[in-house]
Amino acid sequence: MHFSFSLRPALVLTAVAVAAVVGAAQATNYSLWINGRTGGGQPGNHADFTYWGPAGTAAGVNKKSVNWDGYNRIANQNFRVRDALDCYCTGSNWCYVAAHSAGDMMIGYALAMYGGTPRTKRNAQPNANGECGAVDGSTQTGWNIKWVDIAAGAGGGSELANQGDWALSEPLVSDLKTTTARALYNHNDTRGVLFNMYAGSAGTMYSFVLPGQDDEAVAYHSAGAVAGTSGAAYCNPGDWWCNDLTLGTAKTEGGRAKWTNHTVVWRDDNEAYNHYTAGNWAGVVSRVRADMVANAK
Repeated sequence: MHFSFSLRPALVLTAVAVAAVVGAAQATNYSLWINGRTGGGQPGNHADFTYWGPAGTAAGVNKKSVNWDGYNRIANQNFRVRDALDCYCTGSNWCYVAAHSAGDMMIGYALAMYGGTPRTKRNAQPNANGECGAVDGSTQTGWNIKWVDIAAGAGGGSELANQGDWALSEPLVSDLKTTTARALYNHNDTRGVLFNMYAGSAGTMYSFVLPGQDDEAVAYHSAGAVAGTSGAAYCNPGDWWCNDLTLGTAKTEGGRAKWTNHTVVWRDDNEAYNHYTAGNWAGVVSRVRADMVANAK
């Protein structure tokens, strides 16, 4: 009897340890990819990587494609992003997020506008519309996001939208105008999540429209998360006619700040990367994909 009684605390501790291991095993990390303008993947289908390239390409742990139509305005389509964040980034699960071009606005808008709201904890099992069932009915505030990688971010808008170089019939183009994009949401309010910015500069075709260095679609002021109500010209070091886009969170040459929790981790000093995925994870996206493979685990 005494022998049996003395084992009971040990058995309780063992049970607690097993429960902890089971709980840890249920926690899963996901890599969410948010497309930009033009879309391509089927909205709500988190397995469709048409926008990016071959679906079999490595792109971070448990990768999911957060498809929205790439055509309608940010507020109209943002529910697609929130649905995916609810699916994979609540409860015990955590997410790494990668976004391209207008996808920068999508994740920024979601965090600023909804990142402080109650979110029902979901089960990471989406239906055909990209919605997941509730785990137990409980909620949490915002989402579990480790960090965000942004390729060729359009959070600061593009002069191509200002000038009508993109079809003005697209509702999204209205949001992509520089003054509109910068006023659409509070870019400084990321709910503490770090945005890692990757800025390309292989621009040629539209260089006369886009100020400073550009990747043919967005200029450094946007891809580099430079704060302010409008864009300005920023370049690589060594360009005498243009202020430098600095790395990290430091102010640009000329003293313009970056948005809070935004850091330039890669700048295309060799002017080798353009804006486009080319159906094969190409352009600036290739740099973000490499980071996701190395660090989103």
